[in-house]
Amino acid sequence: MLDSVINNKEFTQLMQKHMQELIVHFFSKEQNFGILCKIEDALFEPALPKEIVSEFRPLTLFFLAGYTFETAHIQDNCLIFEAGFGAENFGSLVRVPLVSIMQIIVDETPVMINLATHKSQEKSNKISNPKGVKDSMASFLSNPENSRFVKDKN
Repeated sequence: MLDSVINNKEFTQLMQKHMQELIVHFFSKEQNFGILCKIEDALFEPALPKEIVSEFRPLTLFFLAGYTFETAHIQDNCLIFEAGFGAENFGSLVRVPLVSIMQIIVDETPVMINLATHKSQEKSNKISNPKGVKDSMASFLSNPENSRFVKDKN
């Protein structure tokens, strides 16, 4: 029964619409947030070096704050933002299809979970190697300049 819901095209479109509405709401409130997404569907322009790509997990967390948040916008059913990766802070424009976002997170708490499994008709833009042992947060934190975006728990 659940499969007939989560594999349904209309359900996928509804989830995509809700994700877009929530993200636009966060933009309007200047609320930083994270996305947990399927990295295989993400596109990086320019392409990231292989040593950075190899660190990504199949589900990767991106935290949108500071400059990354300021550059973020939605276009053609994708969340697009600029981010720096690795110790050298290699800059790239990241394009993530909304249907590939599995969770939207605020203050370490998921505020939206996407259960839809139906693939959209749009062609996915994939990176060359989604395997790895570290997620994007580890890459983000490897740059000491990014520590200012992490909330101190003390």
